[in-house]
Amino acid sequence: MKSAIFDLDGVIVDTAKFHYLAWKEIAQKFNYKLTQVQNEKLKGISRKDSLSLLLKWSGNNLSNNEFNNLLADKNDLYLDQIKNLTKKDSLPGINKTLNYLKKAGIKIALGSASKNSKIVLKKLSLINFFDVIIDGNDVLNSKPNPEVFIKGAQALGVPCCDCIVFEDSIAGVKAAKAAMMDAIGICNLKQNLKPTIFNIKSFLAIEPNNLLKYFMKNE
Repeated sequence: MKSAIFDLDGVIVDTAKFHYLAWKEIAQKFNYKLTQVQNEKLKGISRKDSLSLLLKWSGNNLSNNEFNNLLADKNDLYLDQIKNLTKKDSLPGINKTLNYLKKAGIKIALGSASKNSKIVLKKLSLINFFDVIIDGNDVLNSKPNPEVFIKGAQALGVPCCDCIVFEDSIAGVKAAKAAMMDAIGICNLKQNLKPTIFNIKSFLAIEPNNLLKYFMKNE
């Protein structure tokens, strides 16, 4: 039986809008307007790398102290945005899917760039589904670097090739493939993430029991 590794933002919960609002406010500090198109390029990567991109787009340079202060400010803004999250904010079908996989004996890990993943999972009442949580606190390199997924497989005690990743970002799918893992895309179907086993708009688009065949090892 293969194991499952889930991204957080955009797969389990839609916190992308909160990240966007927080980054918009940070950008306004140096009179720059962050667009939604640009925000898509921040999905799946670390806070540090996101700020570096934002500074590059805006043509700004900061001292190390200023940079770190903005990282802290962004996190405070984000935490303020998510303080009222509840289990009702889980994306459609994720609870049913996690419950089914757990009952089927499939090991489940989280592989996320977020440093607040445990806070979010606790608010969603989902943390007990996860055997392993690897997030931005545990890695040096953000997606598309495969480090977060490789460490997830190691912590689960399984080979990378025996993991299936659920992702919503191009960076995340690239990271999965670099780790020699299959990926399932959770996305607007017009986006059509590749290369993936298949893409679905949400977990409501596939019955959980139909997922099981993808977790059967090829003998």
